[in-house]
Amino acid sequence: MNLLEGLTTEQRNPNSIGIDKKDTISILKIINEEDKSVPLAVEKEISNIGIVVDIVVAAFKRGGRLFYVGAGTSGRLGVLDAAECPPTFGTDPQMVQAIIAGGREALVRAVEWAEDKEAEGRKEIDKRGFTSRDVLIGITASGQAPFVIGAMKRAREIGASVVALSCNEKSKTFNHAGYIIHIDVGPEIITGSTRMKSGTAQKLVLNMITTASMIKMGKVYNNLMVDLVPVNNKLIQRSKRIIMLAAGCDAETAAKVFKESGKKPKTAIVMVLLGVDKETAEILLNENEGRIGLAVDAYGKSS
Repeated sequence: MNLLEGLTTEQRNPNSIGIDKKDTISILKIINEEDKSVPLAVEKEISNIGIVVDIVVAAFKRGGRLFYVGAGTSGRLGVLDAAECPPTFGTDPQMVQAIIAGGREALVRAVEWAEDKEAEGRKEIDKRGFTSRDVLIGITASGQAPFVIGAMKRAREIGASVVALSCNEKSKTFNHAGYIIHIDVGPEIITGSTRMKSGTAQKLVLNMITTASMIKMGKVYNNLMVDLVPVNNKLIQRSKRIIMLAAGCDAETAAKVFKESGKKPKTAIVMVLLGVDKETAEILLNENEGRIGLAVDAYGKSS
């Protein structure tokens, strides 16, 4: 029997049979209709995603890191999510890392053979200095990539928390994970093209994991990303606006404290909210898990 026969992700989708004879708008409607099912499939796994978030937060608090490992589209999505964490949440680039089969070349060009080498997955884990304090999430739509499985096996040998994120109920990665996230999006619009619904599902889940984790790490105040790194003009303007919204101050005050804080929005917000200097604001944040709300409460109790 063909190895792909029984995989959910390789079945034919009855809703898209004959799509090649449709006009443009009809094709787009079929794709859109199928895409609507993806968030609903993710919703069914929220409890399992929540467990993973708490594991990741616990790892961060003990100095551990989050690693994504994937191949092809899944690997690229992991790289995308990891790359966005430092500018969005002000994290160290080492805190969330991504490993893709085939390395940098695979980011812009398909290196299909790379996913077949289990030993390479194991080697990549060791090259990164992976430890038992870290968390590894193996991302693969069908769940068969030996490269990902090799990395997962090695991570478990080391004693780390290992998660499998897959869209196939027969995913081999589930056999090598302590925690499972199975997003059942059903057959793809184009048979086997897992860059579509499966890719969308994976992107949604990765967004949820890092965003929820960063919220719990104090990187967000209310719904504002207060730890962003203002590395360009757009982000400088966004930082000042965030200070205004969070502290309820005018533009002039926001610009002033933004500069005085060393261009650190979180510090600037505490300075305005409590009427303190930069040093006091930073001490309060350091003593309260970097969370503005806790820092404000602590200052109120001590006054």
